[in-house]
Amino acid sequence: MTNIIICGAGGKMGKVVFDIAKNNPNVKIAAGVDKFADPKNFSFPLFSDFFKCNVPHDVIVDFSHPDALDDILNFCIKNKSGVVLATTGYTEQQKQKIKTTSAKIAIFQSFNMSLGINLLCNLVNQAARFLKDDYDIEIIEKHHNQKIDAPSGTALMLADSVSNAFDGGLNHVYNRREKSEKRSKKEIGISSVRGGNIVGEHEIMFIGRDEIITFTHKAASKEIFALGALRAAIFLKDKKPGIYSMKDLTNF
Repeated sequence: MTNIIICGAGGKMGKVVFDIAKNNPNVKIAAGVDKFADPKNFSFPLFSDFFKCNVPHDVIVDFSHPDALDDILNFCIKNKSGVVLATTGYTEQQKQKIKTTSAKIAIFQSFNMSLGINLLCNLVNQAARFLKDDYDIEIIEKHHNQKIDAPSGTALMLADSVSNAFDGGLNHVYNRREKSEKRSKKEIGISSVRGGNIVGEHEIMFIGRDEIITFTHKAASKEIFALGALRAAIFLKDKKPGIYSMKDLTNF
């Protein structure tokens, strides 16, 4: 049994994680942390911040906000617990802190907890290695109108998977309005759409002469991310310090 604390328990994803966990005999929600939620609305202990939390646990599952990172990492170091970071929008400084802290605790990080998206990363990398310089590559990502960061962490993850197929990588281009020049072969375009209640859609286009090859992933609900996060939490229990990802979990 893996005992989990949900960070962001009162948020949309926190509630989905709890709902999915109720039907999983391998996990138990031991507690939650959310400074905005009312403890009366939860069937498990809810704390306004981590350092009020004294519940035995194995792993933190975080679907909150990048601002919570310092408290999460400090709490995990103190309690020698692992953490599944499913939040996006980290700064470069925060990414470096995650890397440094992984020498002390086990950290599972993915910009997208969907197994399908992580398989897609593998597929687009293979496509890029095969198609190489004969095709221009563009990514379009679509999300709901409440998403704060753009482009999405998933779009950047996909772009990195493509870029790794090229010697020297590719330059990310986010806004062509600022560029009055021909498209370079050493770039990958990333465009963002925000509207309605789109859970998440990602399209990667390989555009060649007289043909377009398209890879598309559409998330129909948030449950796919919760399922992946719980699977990651089970995997992470009792792991040695280090950074783990979907590659460790799936062998993609």
